[in-house]
Amino acid sequence: MTYTACALQDCLGKNTYSPERCDGYLRNLYLCCQGMYNETDGKGRSTACPMPHVISRWLKDHPSNVPP
Repeated sequence: MTYTACALQDCLGKNTYSPERCDGYLRNLYLCCQGMYNETDGKGRSTACPMPHVISRWLKDHPSNVPP
């Protein structure tokens, strides 16, 4: 998860005015976080992960089969 969070941070730093270019990195982080929450019945904790409902909403609003 650390690599994923760092990659997202690097992307956001390079694309300050176009954060949508980092959606792939954000998706990877959120999928990783979702896996952690699934494995821990929602009890997992990480400073890199938002609350489970935030992840679910973002993934629903940004389907992977739709180009950015």
